[in-house]
Amino acid sequence: MSRAWSITLLVIATALGSLLLASGAMAADGEGIYGRTDDKVVTFASFMVIGFFAVLVTVLSLIQIRLENRKERAREELERLRRP
Repeated sequence: MSRAWSITLLVIATALGSLLLASGAMAADGEGIYGRTDDKVVTFASFMVIGFFAVLVTVLSLIQIRLENRKERAREELERLRRP
């Protein structure tokens, strides 16, 4: 499959997805897919976003620590094997 064909399919899929989701965004009286929103809903949604990013940073940091430790072990193993 050529690169141009892949880009064309991606553009078409994005356009179709936007058309499918547009009906919920243009609902009557400003109601979207969720329904009416008030301050409590917005506050909880904001807390969920804050929590998501806190968990994301923690998980990515743990992954990086494990990868750094693995890299150090591999480096030490190579140095140990190089010594006569």
